[in-house]
Amino acid sequence: MPIWAQAMTLEAQLSRTLSLLVCLLAAAALAEAQPKRPVDTPEIGRPNADDRQPRGSIKGRVLLPDGSYVSGNVKLTLQTLRDTITTIYTDGLGQFEFTDLVPGNYQIEADPTDRAHFDVTSEQIQVFKGTPSILNITLKPRAPAKTTRAITTTSVAELDRSIPNTARKEFEKANHAVQNGLADEAIAHFRKAIEIYPGFVMARNDLGVQLFARGQLEEAAEELQRAVKLDAKAFNPALNLGMVLVHLHRFAEAYEILNRARAIQPNSAAAKLYAGMALKGLDNLDAAAECFKSAYETGGKEFAEALFYLGEIYMARGDRAAALDSFERYVTSSPDAANANQARRMIAMLR
Repeated sequence: MPIWAQAMTLEAQLSRTLSLLVCLLAAAALAEAQPKRPVDTPEIGRPNADDRQPRGSIKGRVLLPDGSYVSGNVKLTLQTLRDTITTIYTDGLGQFEFTDLVPGNYQIEADPTDRAHFDVTSEQIQVFKGTPSILNITLKPRAPAKTTRAITTTSVAELDRSIPNTARKEFEKANHAVQNGLADEAIAHFRKAIEIYPGFVMARNDLGVQLFARGQLEEAAEELQRAVKLDAKAFNPALNLGMVLVHLHRFAEAYEILNRARAIQPNSAAAKLYAGMALKGLDNLDAAAECFKSAYETGGKEFAEALFYLGEIYMARGDRAAALDSFERYVTSSPDAANANQARRMIAMLR
């Protein structure tokens, strides 16, 4: 290669090297000018571990003095020393749950619908992180006034003092298993209690409820029918049998037994709701609508499901305005219910 060519090549290489060096020096200066971020600084928007502490809950059941559960409509108010937190109502099985609670001490006030026979009852409980606190509240009977004589219908189960202690212990074990979500264990203890004492109405009723929850509807109906035969004045077995029969689509039988339950407790929103469902199944829409209206008026938000069924009845009648009103009220009361999205679709169609 000629000398002049070699010189040009060396000059070009030198020029490229100098350009690269200038770029590197500029990059270093720019990096030095940027603010340094401490190594242990958390990312913006990312919560610290301390901000994600698990909360607690309270779950349980409201019981009558004889140990059976109430059928619903007991008002429960959760309080701290300084303030009232929230108010809910028990479901058709007397169950309740308060969720997303800050750990600490709380008081629950149970206000029964039947104030003529039961006083307001208060219980205290402590809530812990990440685990439910279990509480059963037993209603306290109201002492009758000395100047009056109450005329009441007494259930055979309330007078049955012949239940052996061994059967009662099995019943208590079953209830403990229910509270801890051990359905198989609960069923086994209920069956043992019944084996010891076949006339144990409450054990047969609660066994029927557990079978119902597992989807064993025919077996549940059989146990509840036995309970109803043992005590014709017991409300819970009649209500629960009616519910099971509705799910079995045995609507005529369901309506008959639910009428018996309503005669025992005329203000039961649950009995009215399921009576309406039975009548709807029998295509007696006018009578069903009256039951649903009464169920919602009696039970309030906890029985907003009645509004959904009312909307369906109004749709069948062709009353679009009334149907729209029912569906809208239902979604407002129960926005997260299983059939809330179906109600929303109906609203969109009706508007």
